[in-house]
Amino acid sequence: MTAIDRRQLLAFGAAGAALASLPARAGIGSIPANSPIANAEPITTAERMARMARVQSLMQQGGIGALFVEAGSTLRYFTGINWWRSERLTAALIPAEGPICVVTPFFEEPSIREMLAVPGDVRVWQEDENPHALVAAWLTERKLAGRPVAIEETVRHFAIDGLQRALPGVGVRSGAALVNACRMIKSPAEIALMQRASDITIAAYRAMAPKIEKGMSGPDVYLLMATETARLGGQTPSGGVQLNEGSALPHGSKERQAVREGSVILMDCGCTVDGYHADISRTLVFGSPDASQRRLFDHVRLGQEAAMAAARVGTPAGRVDDAVRAVYEPLGYGPGYKLPGLSHRTGHGIGLDVHEPVNLVHGEATPLAPGMCFSNEPGLYVPGSYGVRIEDCFYMTETGPRWFSTPPKSLDEPFS
Repeated sequence: MTAIDRRQLLAFGAAGAALASLPARAGIGSIPANSPIANAEPITTAERMARMARVQSLMQQGGIGALFVEAGSTLRYFTGINWWRSERLTAALIPAEGPICVVTPFFEEPSIREMLAVPGDVRVWQEDENPHALVAAWLTERKLAGRPVAIEETVRHFAIDGLQRALPGVGVRSGAALVNACRMIKSPAEIALMQRASDITIAAYRAMAPKIEKGMSGPDVYLLMATETARLGGQTPSGGVQLNEGSALPHGSKERQAVREGSVILMDCGCTVDGYHADISRTLVFGSPDASQRRLFDHVRLGQEAAMAAARVGTPAGRVDDAVRAVYEPLGYGPGYKLPGLSHRTGHGIGLDVHEPVNLVHGEATPLAPGMCFSNEPGLYVPGSYGVRIEDCFYMTETGPRWFSTPPKSLDEPFS
């Protein structure tokens, strides 16, 4: 999904205000008046320290000297630093024992120190200096140069290459297993933040749906959603809207479509709260749905229900996807990922990233465990005609899956 922040929303200016002020219209299904939004608190320093202790324990067990993490969601997860990636290196070194080290440009130091939520050293480099030498020097000082350095899986090549040039012979290993072992299992605080983001997204859907008008484009409809999401306190509104034949393409078409009587409107939207994502898709029809549209919607709901029935603690994640296709194939879809049918995985992990390990996809052997969070989004797509996708996220408990948002009952009640 694409993201839009508050500054971008303001840039829409009069267009956004005009769309947001449109009067409500009847005829887009049943739209409940009230949408309660759960409270949630930001992640505490104590929780980040517990995360650090967990990953350090895993590093000690694996003989790893340090974990190298560039700016991004994993840096935020462990340190609280919410930073972007550029050609200037900002990264953290998490040792197997002791406080971390953050390397950043000199002129960024005040901002980095302001966000750093755990004990640690901040080392800076000037524009004419080599940041990789700074990394190598810290590893040498800490007597970690002779032990493997685990690399978080999204770290860019230039950072790894720079480290190896600055510290010849350093051992480099994948840090994916270390990070995933921590991030895949969400704490109650993380789940609360995701619940709030989900509640905001549902409330935004309900607020904007009556304002959809004939002749609007997909971006017009999305602007309604993004405006309502920001108004309700959702951060970084994200997503898109596909109309008519474009709804048969899961992530849309370049062809510009407009809302007309009988239009299928497929919306895939979300937001964040303290960095944690909601990702919810809704499909509705402008006007009265026909029998074919209702049938496809009902078939998608069967898939969602099959996924939830299959999601049990200890079950390999891939079997959730298999269960959905076992329902769809006798109905004439597929087989497998073929069209017309479900051409993508049933779901993905979600948290600080909107897509993160593991996926609900055929062949994925990772067993489901309490605290894992996923999307459940089995769409059905008929090329050249239209598609339907319903997406709600859930989290695993000891007794099975629990919804963040409740799926709609029918195409006549798309926001129930």
